[in-house]
Amino acid sequence: MATTTGNLAIGFRRMGFDWHQDLNELIEWTKENGFEALDIGQDGDTAAKTVVDSGLRVGSVDLAEWHGMISANADTRKAAIEKNSEYVKAASEAGPLNHFIVMLPEDAKLEPAENFKYMVDSFNELAPVMEASEAKLVIEGWPGPGASCCTPETWRAFFEQCSSPAMGINFDPSHLIRMGINHRRYVKEFKDRIYHIHGKDTNIDTHASYNLGHELPATFATGVAYGSPTWRYCIPGHGITDWGFCLKVLTENGYDGCISIELEDCNFNGKDEKRGINAGRQFLENV
Repeated sequence: MATTTGNLAIGFRRMGFDWHQDLNELIEWTKENGFEALDIGQDGDTAAKTVVDSGLRVGSVDLAEWHGMISANADTRKAAIEKNSEYVKAASEAGPLNHFIVMLPEDAKLEPAENFKYMVDSFNELAPVMEASEAKLVIEGWPGPGASCCTPETWRAFFEQCSSPAMGINFDPSHLIRMGINHRRYVKEFKDRIYHIHGKDTNIDTHASYNLGHELPATFATGVAYGSPTWRYCIPGHGITDWGFCLKVLTENGYDGCISIELEDCNFNGKDEKRGINAGRQFLENV
């Protein structure tokens, strides 16, 4: 199954679900339920070829080493670059791949600008290896502890200082929405760097937002899994992302990658995850 807009392949991100520990069983379920793609983890050097040989597309694989790439220790960075270089080369046997990462530093307590410099230095060294392997880096803007490349300010700076075409974005509008960033404007500005899409949304509780605002922690209100007292992550169609607009902008710009559902939704995780993934697919088929 694919999206109506752009005929993009729909897949989902392999996570720690109890029901898909065996890769071959997961591939079988993926195909039986009409998906065309699968995102896998840090076993891309071994699992990607199995996925491709089954007839599915690989949406992304996780880059092998994350925190070490943004370390104040030069030896740690060097080791991380070497590990990732070997991993990218090995994974390329399955063909050109997207390598997923969140820019999380080793030490989140350091000044953001200092960690940013370490990040740029590391990925400028890794870029030639990725280019030679026809690989792309797809950076997700999850605003985790000390994370870089979460806002337009930091994305612009990264691409200015690390200009390789191998450096790109995993477009996940759910993170932009929770941070108050206009996802429509973002997709227009960064469309040339978007190489992969996560099918994940965010629902905003406007009543809770009125009560609590955005600057202070709640005194009495409690949050939910995969969210806070004022917002929660959810499957596509259950949030406020303008999927039709975003997919139209990207496909008109030549995007032909995948859109992979990332299930982080308290209504389905730990309850009926297969149903949640399929519900996300059914929505995206009609966008």
